[in-house]
Order: sequence, then C-alpha cells, then structure tokens
Amino acid sequence: MRCIAKLAALIAALSLSGATGASAATLDFVGNFDQPIYVTSDPDDPDHLFVVEREGRVMVADESGVTLFGELESLVTCCTSERGLLSIALAPDFATSERFYAAYTGTVAAGGTVGDIHIDAFHPGPGNGELLREQIIHIDHDKHPNHHGGQLHFGPDGYLYISVGDGGGAGDPEKEAQKLETPNGKVLRIDPEPEEDPPYTTPADNPFVGTVGADERIWSYGLRNPWRFSFDRDTGDMVVADVGQGKREEIDFAPSPGAGLVGGEGANYGWACREGLIAYEVPPEYCVGLDPSIFTNPVFDYPHDDPGGDAAHGCSITGGYVVRDPGVIDLFGRYVYADFCAGEIRSLALPGAGGGPATGDRSEHLEVDKPVSFGEDSSGRVYVVSQAGQIYRLAPGDATGPQDPMPPKQSPPTGPAPTKAPRIRIEAKRRGGADSSLFRVTVRAQPCAGLGGVLVRLNRGGRPSGAKPLSPGCVAHFHRRVTSRSTFRALLLSAGGVLRSPRLVVDGSG
Repeated sequence: MRCIAKLAALIAALSLSGATGASAATLDFVGNFDQPIYVTSDPDDPDHLFVVEREGRVMVADESGVTLFGELESLVTCCTSERGLLSIALAPDFATSERFYAAYTGTVAAGGTVGDIHIDAFHPGPGNGELLREQIIHIDHDKHPNHHGGQLHFGPDGYLYISVGDGGGAGDPEKEAQKLETPNGKVLRIDPEPEEDPPYTTPADNPFVGTVGADERIWSYGLRNPWRFSFDRDTGDMVVADVGQGKREEIDFAPSPGAGLVGGEGANYGWACREGLIAYEVPPEYCVGLDPSIFTNPVFDYPHDDPGGDAAHGCSITGGYVVRDPGVIDLFGRYVYADFCAGEIRSLALPGAGGGPATGDRSEHLEVDKPVSFGEDSSGRVYVVSQAGQIYRLAPGDATGPQDPMPPKQSPPTGPAPTKAPRIRIEAKRRGGADSSLFRVTVRAQPCAGLGGVLVRLNRGGRPSGAKPLSPGCVAHFHRRVTSRSTFRALLLSAGGVLRSPRLVVDGSG
C-alpha cells in the first residue's frame, strides 16, 4: 500500500483570494497528492473522498488518513500529452459491491493499441484482495495522444454517461466529431452490466437506436474534447465544458425535461464546423452544405485573447458543477468553472428550461495553479483539483481561521434520503394460473426509513415501462403481460442518488 499524502496536510486551511475584489467563497486546503486528476466521494459517505491520480492510482482520504484503494498502473499509459487515468465513477450500489468504473488510456496489457480508451469496472477480490477487472468498452484512440474526454457520471436516469474526445490533433483530422458511425467526439450513454455477457446494454431510447450505421451508444455529438461534464444534483440538468481549438472555449447546456430524465438527446454541438459561437476557421469537408440550424448553440463561450474588463479568457476550459452546497450561499445555484491557463475560478448563472444564454459570468477572485478538474461529494460540496498536486474545497467566503477540511456530513437541501444505502430487490410472480401471461412485478427497498413516496421507475428491455412512488412500507407493484423472455430492472430515484436493482429475467412463454 502506497500513501503519498499525510493527514497532517489536511489540518491546514488556505484562503487563495485574488488581489482585488471580494470573494463569494474561499478555498480550503484538503491535501497534496501525486498528479491528481479528479476527486469524488463514496455515494453514502461524503467524508470518504476518492482521489484519482493520473499515473493509475485511486487514493482514499478520510479522517483516518490517506491510503491506496486501487492501483491500475499496469493497465494505464501515462503521461504523454493528455494520457493517463482520466476519472472514475463509483457504482450506485458501491456500499455493497465496492465497484467503481474507470476511464483511462491503456497499455498493451489493457488490450488493443497503446493509447486506446478503456472504460472498465473494478472491484476488490476476495478478502479485499487485488482489484478484479471487468472490461466494458474499448475505443480506438492511438493516432493522437490528446482529446480523450474521459469523464464518467451516472445520470439521474441511472445510466452511465461517458465523454469521448474527437480523436486528437488539430481541426478533427480523423473526421470523427460529426460522424455517427464512431464514438469519438461524443457523449455516450449505456447501462453497464459488468457481470453479464455482453457487459453493457444500450438503452432502447437512445436517440440513434435503429439508425442504420450509427453507433447506438451515442447520446450527443459534435464535441472536440469534452474533458469534464456534470449533472446538477437538484435539477438533473447536464452541463458539458468542451475544450476549444485556438480561439474559443464553450459551455454546452442540456436542461432536464423532467425528474429522472436527462436532456440533450441527439444534440449536435457543432464541432468542427464551429468553435464556440463562431465558425471554425478551417472547417473540414463534412461541414459543406450543413444547415447551421442543426447545431445546438453553447450557452456561453469565451476567447483565448484577454478582452480586458475582468472577462473570461484562457486556453482550455475546465468544467465544474452547479453549486448545491447550502453552506456556500453566494454561489448556490451558480455553475463554477475555471481555465487551465488562466487559473481563475469563475461562476455564471445557467439559463432555465426556457433557453437563452448564460448570464452573470464573474470572477470569484480565487486562483489555483493549473486547475485540471472539479469534483463533487455526495453531500454537494465542490472541490478544485490542481495539476500541481493540491486539492481544495469551496467554502463560505466569510470563513475565518483554520477550517475543518472534512466537516460533518451535509444532507442535500431537498428531498428524502436514507441514512444508509438501501438495497433494491425485484421479483415477479405469475397471476391468474399457470397459463396466464400476467405477472406482478414487485419492487422493495430495504431498509425503508425515509423512502416512502420516493419514485421508482421500472425498465423493461432497457426502455422505461412505468413509474410510481414507493408505499409507506417501501413496496411498489407493477402488473405486466409477458409472453416471452423479458428483462426488468427497477431504478430508485431518490435525493441521495439513483439506486438500481439487479436485472430480473421473466420467461412468460410457459
């Protein structure tokens, strides 16, 4: 086990305010790490932080210190250009499965060619032994060592979303971003099933399911290097920060159409015909004849050259999160982001469902050396990761004196959430005799405390098949006719996150 940071570093508190202006927040020092690239937390314990180190390590930081949770260095190629371990997403049932998903560029040992993108699941072996690998997706990406994307997030609908860069180089030389036949330059959406064969399914309501020649995993496209994206934990809105070429950086916004749903389905964000809100100066041939109205405009873009007046500028956007930490009042509901070159933390107000541009972009007068990522824990606290090795947490602007780097848990501001992760069970019984095709599908959540009234969605064959709230006893019944083999899964859409049942196969053929 390799510890590369000491808990003593967590005792310090640093406020990195700029030289001018008042700040709505401060940055509290969390710790020093070895090339940190991302941070998240246990879905059920926000004080249990998982820090991703680029060379292939996942570290855990909590009140007991910093320890190694997982080591993937034999699989990860690092650190030519932008290669390395890119991010992780802990499974919604992490409390029981200890499974996490990782996006990384691979060595020959990982399979394929050096530099290819791998999305795999990992969990400890028996007796907390060596991590066991479960291969999920392999994407060819060996021609250029940059533009991998690499963000993983479980969406409010329970599916895994994956950002993938356009293949690298300048101006999309591999002509990937507008091509529906490949996963590059896209956001993908899958339902991972690491213990099954195949190890994932494609949701039946993905926008290009049934489109001849299209990669059916695609959710949205026309992206250059969507290095970081996130979901608003309150609204479900999706925000994608797409790194630009030589002139503009952009923020793309997909408002959620309803509870448990993700927006942006089939959206084309325009690369490499456009860069931000302007035409790309050397558009590929595939842009000829395309109607500009097919592109979804970014809600915000900014230039590389400094326009003055304290306006945003830089070279590479680092996307963040909509702040839902109730302790940081002046930033609550605002989207925070940074630029890798400028090193300045900024925030803006995203548009509502009615559309339009983002408003109120401003500097927070906080600076971080090479901010490479943001992260969010399961209570909504937001973190900033410096490529130089430091991790900070956004804290209230009026904080004075040393701050506890890991304060007591804070519950999300709205909605019921259990104190312990429930297990979601699903079963089916035939109704009306041996020849009947009618089945009652029963979903149960245990333990039940605080879950009465929480919405349960039933999926059938990867497609939504109805939703209803749990009863006070945390049970929901669905009646479905099944005449052949059908696969069911239940998703619990609580404020504490999305929890999924195991898959249930029902054979109605008799």
